Amino acid sequence: MDTHDSPAVLVATDVAKTYDSTIALAGASLSVGAAESLAIMGASGSGKTTLLHCLAAVIAPDSGSIRMSVPGAQPIELVGLDEEARSQLRRTHCGFVFQEGLLLPELSAVENVALPLMLTGHPRSDAERAAAPWLHALGLAGMEDRRIGQLSGGQAQRVAIARAQVTGAPVVFADEPTGALDSATSSDVMDALLYATSGQGRSLVLVTHDAAVAARCDRTLHMRDGRIVHEETAR
Repeated sequence: MDTHDSPAVLVATDVAKTYDSTIALAGASLSVGAAESLAIMGASGSGKTTLLHCLAAVIAPDSGSIRMSVPGAQPIELVGLDEEARSQLRRTHCGFVFQEGLLLPELSAVENVALPLMLTGHPRSDAERAAAPWLHALGLAGMEDRRIGQLSGGQAQRVAIARAQVTGAPVVFADEPTGALDSATSSDVMDALLYATSGQGRSLVLVTHDAAVAARCDRTLHMRDGRIVHEETAR
């Protein structure tokens, strides 16, 4: 896709974050277009996960600006929000997929997917009714009632991807979503993740160590010492 023609969903400018004497981010700037998939790469300690967490309102930067465009509302400035406001933003406008899924093993697949809706006040029956089509779309039809321990690693990650989509969040953040998978399963999970995000008009911001995973995205940013030092665009 031509990301230059897509409106920006996220715009970060000079984002800085320090932990004691350690500089995690030293003025990172980027933009993420609507329906764009963006990969962030870098060595351990380069700042990529800190940047992801700042963009997703998980942690508060020390300075800079992060503006998120929200459908039907004015853009929201994330820097300066208190924890309650950031938590509300995460529940309503952000989806998350992590390396280990962070699924609840005591819940079924459909209950895990429905959980974000229930946390925002939807009745359980309505939430599960909304969750089931996402499991079907991601190849998990008939597995709605299985516990996470009864699924393969790739199947569990598809449950996590479905959970990230169920609220209709315009941006999905993925932290090493294929890091615990073999190469074949990793490719399948990336198929599902891209289908469920940019394929549905949503934006994806993904942190990965895997160049093959990054190559599937529209753009890749490379980080070093808390800064973005290089950008690649998919051919």
